Amino acid sequence: MWLYYTLLIIGLLIAWMVIDFKLGRSRFIRTRTRRNYENRYSDITLISRGADLFEKMFTDIKNAESSIHILFYIVQNDHLGNRFMDLLKDKAKEGVKVRLLMDQIGSLHVSKSKVHMLRSVGVEIAYCQRIKFPFPFFSSQQRNHRKITVIDGTYGYLGGYNVGKEYIDEHEKPELSPWRDYHLKIEGEGVPDLQTEFCIDWHRATGEDLTNDQLYFPPARKGSLEHRIFPTEGVNIEQFFGEFIEEAKDSIIIGTPYFIPTNYLMDKLLDALDRGVKLTIIVPNQADHPLVKEAAFPYFRPLLAKGAFVYQFMNGFYHGKVIVIDDHSCDIGTANFDQRSFFLNLELNNLIYDKHFIEIVRKEIDEDIKNSDRLNARDLESVSLFTRCKEKVASAITILL
Repeated sequence: MWLYYTLLIIGLLIAWMVIDFKLGRSRFIRTRTRRNYENRYSDITLISRGADLFEKMFTDIKNAESSIHILFYIVQNDHLGNRFMDLLKDKAKEGVKVRLLMDQIGSLHVSKSKVHMLRSVGVEIAYCQRIKFPFPFFSSQQRNHRKITVIDGTYGYLGGYNVGKEYIDEHEKPELSPWRDYHLKIEGEGVPDLQTEFCIDWHRATGEDLTNDQLYFPPARKGSLEHRIFPTEGVNIEQFFGEFIEEAKDSIIIGTPYFIPTNYLMDKLLDALDRGVKLTIIVPNQADHPLVKEAAFPYFRPLLAKGAFVYQFMNGFYHGKVIVIDDHSCDIGTANFDQRSFFLNLELNNLIYDKHFIEIVRKEIDEDIKNSDRLNARDLESVSLFTRCKEKVASAITILL
């Protein structure tokens, strides 16, 4: 009898989670705001090492004169996180307006004492994407995955790195180090769009509207690279990536830590291969979460059968999020090529239309490929029964991986 009741309770719990998730996402889609920014011209620097990123970012924070607005998915309670927060404390003491927005679950390890200390010296701190009723399960799954830094309304940062020692190649698991990722420093017309995105997320978390305060939106100079900031919130990105893929005439490069496309995007990739486009995919060999590696295998098999090149990065952990179409367009940001980014998370990408910048990106990608092993169809034909079982389980929960 106890087994019957146990199974009944488990069944009811699963049913509640499914209903909670579907209703919660439906309400969010109805109430979300869709934003389309125009093409801008900025000067953009690609940063592919965590140590270089934080050296540049921390220098800009130290030199801030009026405001510092920062949103991160993850801030760790370690020596890099403490150094980061100490910088914010020092700038607040100088009279700079400092606001720090963190994802509630991603930054769960930031101590209450640290938050209290920062607030006591004037740093404004808020948490976004809190778990809340009436849909606690859905709200626990939908994360703000954006990483935005805007300093004095003039310098902006966007990309894949969070704040923690693992992002400067000090991961506790040696197999996940060094950490390979991409981040962008932006100066020019695109910075006000980054600032707007921060202000929107800040308003959602606090109710405070900063979008009309000119202190945070100084005149922006025109830079040299054409680009566009592209925010997504549980929709839009699947269709956009599909249109992006359709444009390809010669080559498509996708770098992602998690390759879990939708049927729609798989059809677009297979169509591209059929019309002679070279498809290259880079993923990590070592996974940082259970099942995500096996989740990709059912998608790799038909792509490999049509001639796609799949590379597994061997030199640490590959966390880059990049798509390059031919030599004319490139996407770098926070969205992974997976269903969580497509249908759940709040993401922020940057589309760049500059051949010289794309040449720089492709040189970085060439280095990634040199540090990778090529996966072939035979490798996936001979996987173990245990791996096949993990593939099946992953396929059942792809949106949650």
